[in-house]
Amino acid sequence: MRGKKYVDGTSVREGDRVLWNRGVVCGRCYWCTKAGQPWLCPERWVYGIHRSLDDPPGLNGCYSQYVILDPKTDIFQVPDDLDPAVLVPASCSGATAAHAVSLRPPRKGEAVLVQGPGPLGLFAVAFARKFGADPVILVGGTESRLEVGRRLGATHTLNRKETTEEERRDFVLGLTDGRGVDLAYEAVGNPRVLVEGLKLVRRGGSYLSMGFGVPAGSVTLDVYSDLEVRDLALYGVWVSHTEHTRMALELILDRKDDFSHLVTHRFGLHEANEALKFVRSRTAVKAVILPQGPLRSDNFC
Repeated sequence: MRGKKYVDGTSVREGDRVLWNRGVVCGRCYWCTKAGQPWLCPERWVYGIHRSLDDPPGLNGCYSQYVILDPKTDIFQVPDDLDPAVLVPASCSGATAAHAVSLRPPRKGEAVLVQGPGPLGLFAVAFARKFGADPVILVGGTESRLEVGRRLGATHTLNRKETTEEERRDFVLGLTDGRGVDLAYEAVGNPRVLVEGLKLVRRGGSYLSMGFGVPAGSVTLDVYSDLEVRDLALYGVWVSHTEHTRMALELILDRKDDFSHLVTHRFGLHEANEALKFVRSRTAVKAVILPQGPLRSDNFC
Protein backbone atom coordinates (compact mmCIF):
# COMPACT_ATOMS: atom_id res chain seq x y z
CA MET A 1 0.00 0.00 0.00
CA ARG A 2 3.05 2.29 -0.13
CA GLY A 3 2.02 5.46 -2.01
CA LYS A 4 -1.63 4.40 -2.10
CA LYS A 5 -4.19 7.21 -1.88
CA TYR A 6 -7.68 7.26 -0.51
CA VAL A 7 -10.56 8.32 -2.75
CA ASP A 8 -10.29 11.83 -1.27
CA GLY A 9 -6.60 12.07 -2.24
CA THR A 10 -5.05 11.68 1.22
CA SER A 11 -2.34 9.10 1.83
CA VAL A 12 -2.97 5.68 3.29
CA ARG A 13 -0.99 4.99 6.47
CA GLU A 14 -0.22 1.72 8.19
CA GLY A 15 -2.81 1.00 10.86
CA ASP A 16 -5.63 2.99 9.25
CA ARG A 17 -9.08 1.51 9.39
CA VAL A 18 -10.49 1.32 5.85
CA LEU A 19 -13.51 0.40 3.79
CA TRP A 20 -13.04 -0.59 0.16
CA ASN A 21 -15.27 -0.44 -2.87
CA ARG A 22 -16.26 -4.03 -3.63
CA GLY A 23 -15.95 -3.76 -7.42
CA VAL A 24 -12.68 -3.33 -9.32
CA VAL A 25 -12.80 -2.08 -12.92
CA CYS A 26 -10.30 -1.73 -15.75
CA GLY A 27 -10.42 2.08 -16.02
CA ARG A 28 -9.81 1.95 -19.79
CA CYS A 29 -12.95 0.70 -21.54
CA TYR A 30 -15.83 2.70 -23.04
CA TRP A 31 -17.96 2.38 -19.88
CA CYS A 32 -15.12 3.41 -17.55
CA THR A 33 -14.16 6.44 -19.63
CA LYS A 34 -16.52 7.92 -22.22
CA ALA A 35 -19.82 6.61 -20.83
CA GLY A 36 -18.99 7.38 -17.22
CA GLN A 37 -20.63 4.12 -16.13
CA PRO A 38 -17.76 2.07 -14.64
CA TRP A 39 -20.15 -0.33 -12.90
CA LEU A 40 -20.88 -1.73 -16.39
CA CYS A 41 -17.20 -2.41 -17.15
CA PRO A 42 -16.93 -5.82 -18.90
CA GLU A 43 -13.83 -6.60 -16.79
CA ARG A 44 -15.38 -5.63 -13.46
CA TRP A 45 -14.82 -8.15 -10.68
CA VAL A 46 -15.97 -8.27 -7.07
CA TYR A 47 -14.21 -9.43 -3.93
CA GLY A 48 -15.60 -12.68 -2.61
CA ILE A 49 -17.47 -13.48 -5.83
CA HIS A 50 -15.29 -13.58 -8.94
CA ARG A 51 -11.95 -14.73 -7.49
CA SER A 52 -11.31 -17.78 -5.38
CA LEU A 53 -8.63 -18.64 -2.86
CA ASP A 54 -6.77 -20.45 -5.64
CA ASP A 55 -6.44 -17.32 -7.79
CA PRO A 56 -3.15 -15.44 -7.24
CA PRO A 57 -2.27 -13.89 -4.89
CA GLY A 58 -4.85 -15.75 -2.77
CA LEU A 59 -6.75 -14.24 0.16
CA ASN A 60 -9.18 -12.64 -2.27
CA GLY A 61 -12.01 -12.51 0.28
CA CYS A 62 -14.12 -12.76 2.09
CA TYR A 63 -14.45 -15.46 4.81
CA SER A 64 -10.97 -14.96 6.25
CA GLN A 65 -9.10 -12.81 8.75
CA TYR A 66 -7.15 -11.09 6.01
CA VAL A 67 -7.68 -9.99 2.41
CA ILE A 68 -5.16 -8.74 -0.13
CA LEU A 69 -6.47 -5.69 -1.98
CA ASP A 70 -5.78 -5.20 -5.65
CA PRO A 71 -3.85 -1.94 -6.36
CA LYS A 72 -6.80 -0.66 -8.41
CA THR A 73 -9.18 -0.92 -5.46
CA ASP A 74 -10.77 2.34 -4.32
CA ILE A 75 -10.61 2.70 -0.56
CA PHE A 76 -12.02 5.02 2.10
CA GLN A 77 -10.67 5.83 5.54
CA VAL A 78 -13.22 5.33 8.33
CA PRO A 79 -13.26 6.48 11.97
CA ASP A 80 -11.39 4.34 14.47
CA ASP A 81 -14.15 4.64 17.05
CA LEU A 82 -16.93 3.30 14.81
CA ASP A 83 -18.24 -0.25 15.17
CA PRO A 84 -16.96 -1.81 11.90
CA ALA A 85 -19.96 -4.15 11.68
CA VAL A 86 -22.20 -1.14 10.98
CA LEU A 87 -20.22 -0.42 7.80
CA VAL A 88 -20.56 -3.91 6.33
CA PRO A 89 -23.62 -3.09 4.12
CA ALA A 90 -22.15 0.16 2.78
CA SER A 91 -20.33 -1.17 -0.28
CA CYS A 92 -23.02 -3.73 -1.19
CA SER A 93 -26.71 -3.06 -0.53
CA GLY A 94 -26.03 0.51 0.55
CA ALA A 95 -24.09 1.32 -2.60
CA THR A 96 -26.69 -0.30 -4.88
CA ALA A 97 -29.43 1.75 -3.24
CA ALA A 98 -27.27 4.84 -3.66
CA HIS A 99 -26.92 4.01 -7.36
CA ALA A 100 -30.72 3.91 -7.67
CA VAL A 101 -31.04 7.20 -5.82
CA SER A 102 -28.42 8.84 -8.05
CA LEU A 103 -30.37 7.77 -11.16
CA ARG A 104 -33.61 9.28 -9.86
CA PRO A 105 -33.22 11.19 -6.60
CA PRO A 106 -36.29 11.64 -4.40
CA ARG A 107 -37.39 15.26 -4.21
CA LYS A 108 -38.61 17.15 -1.19
CA GLY A 109 -42.25 16.39 -0.51
CA GLU A 110 -42.51 13.56 -3.04
CA ALA A 111 -44.37 10.37 -2.17
CA VAL A 112 -41.98 7.40 -2.31
CA LEU A 113 -42.74 3.69 -2.20
CA VAL A 114 -40.09 1.12 -1.23
CA GLN A 115 -40.90 -2.55 -1.83
CA GLY A 116 -38.83 -4.82 0.38
CA PRO A 117 -37.43 -4.20 3.90
CA GLY A 118 -34.14 -6.01 3.46
CA PRO A 119 -30.87 -4.04 3.65
CA LEU A 120 -31.32 -2.79 0.07
CA GLY A 121 -34.80 -1.42 0.69
CA LEU A 122 -33.91 -0.04 4.12
CA PHE A 123 -31.12 2.01 2.61
CA ALA A 124 -33.59 3.31 0.02
CA VAL A 125 -35.88 4.39 2.85
CA ALA A 126 -33.06 6.25 4.60
CA PHE A 127 -31.98 7.95 1.38
CA ALA A 128 -35.56 8.98 0.61
CA ARG A 129 -35.90 10.66 3.99
CA LYS A 130 -32.49 12.33 3.62
CA PHE A 131 -33.68 13.90 0.37
CA GLY A 132 -36.87 15.14 2.02
CA ALA A 133 -39.42 12.69 0.60
CA ASP A 134 -42.71 12.52 2.50
CA PRO A 135 -44.55 10.19 2.75
CA VAL A 136 -42.22 7.20 2.50
CA ILE A 137 -44.16 3.93 2.33
CA LEU A 138 -42.38 0.63 3.03
CA VAL A 139 -43.93 -2.72 2.11
CA GLY A 140 -42.63 -6.03 3.44
CA GLY A 141 -43.53 -9.26 5.14
CA THR A 142 -41.35 -9.30 8.27
CA GLU A 143 -42.44 -7.11 11.15
CA SER A 144 -38.96 -6.80 12.66
CA ARG A 145 -37.62 -5.47 9.37
CA LEU A 146 -40.52 -3.05 9.03
CA GLU A 147 -39.67 -1.77 12.50
CA VAL A 148 -36.10 -1.04 11.37
CA GLY A 149 -37.63 0.72 8.37
CA ARG A 150 -39.66 2.97 10.66
CA ARG A 151 -36.52 3.82 12.59
CA LEU A 152 -34.75 4.75 9.34
CA GLY A 153 -37.57 7.01 8.19
CA ALA A 154 -40.53 5.11 6.77
CA THR A 155 -43.61 7.17 7.58
CA HIS A 156 -45.96 4.28 6.76
CA THR A 157 -45.43 0.52 6.65
CA LEU A 158 -47.60 -2.19 5.11
CA ASN A 159 -47.20 -5.85 6.01
CA ARG A 160 -47.84 -7.81 2.83
CA LYS A 161 -48.79 -10.88 4.91
CA GLU A 162 -51.57 -8.95 6.60
CA THR A 163 -52.87 -7.02 3.59
CA THR A 164 -54.08 -7.90 0.11
CA GLU A 165 -52.76 -6.31 -3.06
CA GLU A 166 -56.07 -4.43 -3.39
CA GLU A 167 -55.80 -3.14 0.17
CA ARG A 168 -52.26 -1.91 -0.44
CA ARG A 169 -53.36 -0.17 -3.61
CA ASP A 170 -56.27 1.51 -1.83
CA PHE A 171 -53.94 2.67 0.93
CA VAL A 172 -51.37 4.17 -1.45
CA LEU A 173 -53.99 5.87 -3.59
CA GLY A 174 -55.75 7.20 -0.51
CA LEU A 175 -52.51 8.67 0.77
CA THR A 176 -51.73 10.39 -2.55
CA ASP A 177 -55.13 11.84 -3.49
CA GLY A 178 -55.71 9.04 -5.97
CA ARG A 179 -52.56 9.70 -8.02
CA GLY A 180 -50.11 7.08 -6.81
CA VAL A 181 -46.56 7.66 -5.61
CA ASP A 182 -44.13 9.90 -7.47
CA LEU A 183 -41.33 7.40 -7.20
CA ALA A 184 -40.95 3.72 -6.30
CA TYR A 185 -37.92 1.53 -5.57
CA GLU A 186 -38.22 -2.25 -5.95
CA ALA A 187 -35.84 -4.13 -3.65
CA VAL A 188 -37.20 -7.69 -3.63
CA GLY A 189 -36.27 -9.41 -6.89
CA ASN A 190 -39.72 -10.91 -7.47
CA PRO A 191 -41.57 -10.31 -10.77
CA ARG A 192 -44.97 -10.17 -9.04
CA VAL A 193 -43.71 -7.38 -6.79
CA LEU A 194 -42.57 -5.40 -9.81
CA VAL A 195 -45.96 -5.69 -11.52
CA GLU A 196 -47.73 -4.56 -8.36
CA GLY A 197 -45.38 -1.65 -7.86
CA LEU A 198 -45.78 -0.29 -11.37
CA LYS A 199 -49.51 0.09 -10.73
CA LEU A 200 -48.85 2.20 -7.66
CA VAL A 201 -46.85 4.90 -9.47
CA ARG A 202 -48.62 8.02 -10.73
CA ARG A 203 -48.70 9.11 -14.37
CA GLY A 204 -45.38 10.77 -15.12
CA GLY A 205 -43.72 9.03 -12.18
CA SER A 206 -40.64 6.81 -11.96
CA TYR A 207 -40.09 3.17 -11.05
CA LEU A 208 -36.63 1.77 -10.30
CA SER A 209 -35.96 -1.96 -10.04
CA MET A 210 -32.80 -2.83 -8.13
CA GLY A 211 -33.66 -6.14 -6.47
CA PHE A 212 -32.91 -8.61 -9.27
CA GLY A 213 -29.34 -9.66 -8.52
CA VAL A 214 -29.98 -13.04 -10.18
CA PRO A 215 -32.48 -14.23 -12.82
CA ALA A 216 -35.95 -14.58 -11.27
CA GLY A 217 -38.40 -14.76 -14.16
CA SER A 218 -40.13 -12.38 -16.51
CA VAL A 219 -43.18 -10.12 -16.55
CA THR A 220 -45.68 -9.16 -19.21
CA LEU A 221 -46.43 -5.47 -19.70
CA ASP A 222 -48.84 -3.71 -21.98
CA VAL A 223 -46.38 -1.18 -23.38
CA TYR A 224 -49.19 1.18 -24.42
CA SER A 225 -51.24 1.28 -21.22
CA ASP A 226 -48.57 0.43 -18.63
CA LEU A 227 -45.80 2.68 -19.95
CA GLU A 228 -46.59 4.95 -22.91
CA VAL A 229 -49.92 6.47 -21.89
CA ARG A 230 -48.70 6.89 -18.34
CA ASP A 231 -45.42 8.52 -19.47
CA LEU A 232 -43.70 6.28 -16.92
CA ALA A 233 -39.95 6.22 -16.46
CA LEU A 234 -38.74 2.65 -15.82
CA TYR A 235 -35.15 2.09 -14.68
CA GLY A 236 -33.08 -1.02 -14.19
CA VAL A 237 -30.34 -0.63 -11.56
CA TRP A 238 -27.24 -2.82 -11.78
CA VAL A 239 -24.65 -3.00 -8.98
CA SER A 240 -22.65 0.11 -8.03
CA HIS A 241 -19.31 1.88 -8.04
CA THR A 242 -17.10 4.07 -5.88
CA GLU A 243 -19.29 7.18 -5.80
CA HIS A 244 -22.24 5.09 -4.66
CA THR A 245 -20.18 3.52 -1.87
CA ARG A 246 -19.20 7.01 -0.75
CA MET A 247 -22.87 8.04 -0.61
CA ALA A 248 -23.76 4.98 1.48
CA LEU A 249 -20.80 5.49 3.80
CA GLU A 250 -21.73 9.13 4.43
CA LEU A 251 -25.33 8.15 5.10
CA ILE A 252 -24.23 5.62 7.73
CA LEU A 253 -21.84 8.07 9.37
CA ASP A 254 -24.66 10.62 9.63
CA ARG A 255 -26.94 8.08 11.35
CA LYS A 256 -24.66 5.59 13.08
CA ASP A 257 -27.08 4.73 15.88
CA ASP A 258 -30.00 4.09 13.53
CA PHE A 259 -27.95 1.95 11.14
CA SER A 260 -26.61 -0.12 14.02
CA HIS A 261 -30.09 -1.68 14.17
CA LEU A 262 -29.59 -3.01 10.63
CA VAL A 263 -27.03 -5.50 11.98
CA THR A 264 -29.19 -7.90 13.95
CA HIS A 265 -26.84 -10.89 14.25
CA ARG A 266 -23.07 -11.31 14.63
CA PHE A 267 -21.05 -14.49 14.17
CA GLY A 268 -17.47 -15.64 14.50
CA LEU A 269 -15.61 -16.83 11.41
CA HIS A 270 -16.09 -20.45 12.42
CA GLU A 271 -19.86 -19.85 12.40
CA ALA A 272 -20.09 -18.74 8.75
CA ASN A 273 -22.46 -21.57 7.78
CA GLU A 274 -24.74 -20.71 10.68
CA ALA A 275 -24.76 -17.09 9.56
CA LEU A 276 -25.88 -18.12 6.09
CA LYS A 277 -28.75 -20.13 7.59
CA PHE A 278 -29.97 -17.04 9.44
CA VAL A 279 -29.85 -15.03 6.21
CA ARG A 280 -31.72 -17.64 4.16
CA SER A 281 -34.47 -17.95 6.77
CA ARG A 282 -34.78 -14.14 6.94
CA THR A 283 -34.21 -14.36 10.68
CA ALA A 284 -31.50 -11.74 10.32
CA VAL A 285 -31.88 -8.34 8.72
CA LYS A 286 -28.11 -8.20 8.29
CA ALA A 287 -25.81 -10.91 9.62
CA VAL A 288 -22.16 -9.98 10.07
CA ILE A 289 -19.16 -12.30 10.40
CA LEU A 290 -16.42 -10.96 12.67
CA PRO A 291 -13.23 -12.81 11.67
CA GLN A 292 -10.98 -11.24 14.29
CA GLY A 293 -12.80 -12.62 17.29
CA PRO A 294 -15.02 -15.69 17.49
CA LEU A 295 -18.42 -15.12 19.05
CA ARG A 296 -20.98 -17.57 20.28
CA SER A 297 -24.11 -17.93 18.16
CA ASP A 298 -26.28 -16.60 20.96
CA ASN A 299 -24.26 -13.40 21.27
CA PHE A 300 -26.47 -11.25 19.09
CA CYS A 301 -27.21 -7.55 18.98
